[in-house]
Amino acid sequence: MNSRKGQSFNFHFRPLGQPAEGTIGLAVGHTSLGEVIVARSQRGICAILLDDSEASVLNQLRTAFSQVDLLADPFTLRHELDHLIAFIERGSADASVDFDVRGTSFQQRVWQSLCEIPAGQTRSYWNVAQALNMPAAVRAIAGACAANILAEAIPCHRAVRSDGAISGYRWGVERKRSLLRRESNA
Repeated sequence: MNSRKGQSFNFHFRPLGQPAEGTIGLAVGHTSLGEVIVARSQRGICAILLDDSEASVLNQLRTAFSQVDLLADPFTLRHELDHLIAFIERGSADASVDFDVRGTSFQQRVWQSLCEIPAGQTRSYWNVAQALNMPAAVRAIAGACAANILAEAIPCHRAVRSDGAISGYRWGVERKRSLLRRESNA
């Protein structure tokens, strides 16, 4: 669980090979970081994706869930979309959000570790590997960050190179830089 400023995030993990059940609903919105798509399975939010256009975020979702039916459902997801946009914009939202997180057990451990990094702070991939007692897993830590499809909810943007340089963010280095700047100013 990750809690910040009035909201709690409840992560429900499932193995990578276990597909989402049923149809995945989706809604698209706009943030200062670009377009965002929020997708929900029966268990919770299963994707928060960012890009420059609605077509791009839809393509990302189709790639992530190629074996599942997707259904535009902006009315049903309006409340969750609004809360997640507020979270992206301000780092806070007054809501509890359930997440349906699919990943390997290693990825899940990495993501849980990243959720423990306070807003406004960073850790190097090496620091994360040390915290997991896996010092040789630095590249695998970066790979787990790249596999995350829950933008900002699992704060992979807080992982940086050992020299503190900002690099490697699924949604672009400029978005990562913006998120870190926003958090450090909050």
